[in-house]
Amino acid sequence: MTPTSHSCVSKVPLFATLGPRQQLEVARFANAVSRKAGETLQAPGDADPVLMVVHTGAVRVSRIIANGQEQLVRLLEPGDFSGEIDFVTGRPSGQHLVAETDVEVCQFRHRDLSALVQAYPDIALQMLQAVTGRLVEAERALTGSTHTDALSRVVHYLLELPRTHTGGVTAVYLPTTKRNVASLLGISPETLSRRLRQLGTSGLITVDGSRIVLKDVEGLTAAASPQ
Repeated sequence: MTPTSHSCVSKVPLFATLGPRQQLEVARFANAVSRKAGETLQAPGDADPVLMVVHTGAVRVSRIIANGQEQLVRLLEPGDFSGEIDFVTGRPSGQHLVAETDVEVCQFRHRDLSALVQAYPDIALQMLQAVTGRLVEAERALTGSTHTDALSRVVHYLLELPRTHTGGVTAVYLPTTKRNVASLLGISPETLSRRLRQLGTSGLITVDGSRIVLKDVEGLTAAASPQ
């Protein structure tokens, strides 16, 4: 067991209900892996499926859609995990995991995870809750892409990002490239740029690279309502 393995176990919600001694036992099964930005962590069809927990950095989860383009599903940050759906269903999800930044992750082989679930049933409950949460997110995203316009999607996304407050200025930071954000929202990069410019011209935001100042949160909330 490495310090990274123990940190992965102690910080991830999946193992939060376990006591310190139980977490140490779980950490014995964790395999610490490091990757540079842009390197693949998991490809569709990998023969040895794993549950992956992010320790440091960010991981991009995507699918290849019908036209051959990459569709971003979500961005994993420290404490987030992926692979629980494959474990619960017994079928590969077909997802592609790539290091968005330099990352350290902990991996649990599914055969080891099966033994852990039998020993600690609370893990199964947490995993089921995680799967349910993914389904809720998917339904919300589908509803949003069907019933809201591009401007509303962009504004909703900005309002949901973690905010910083410095010197009376409220700002958010895009966690990934604008191309990836556009993919996540189901719009083109050009459309995302136009909508950000539109919000800037309206005096609602100021864009400075990945940093976006929210100049009028109430105005943004109003703009998020479907037209």
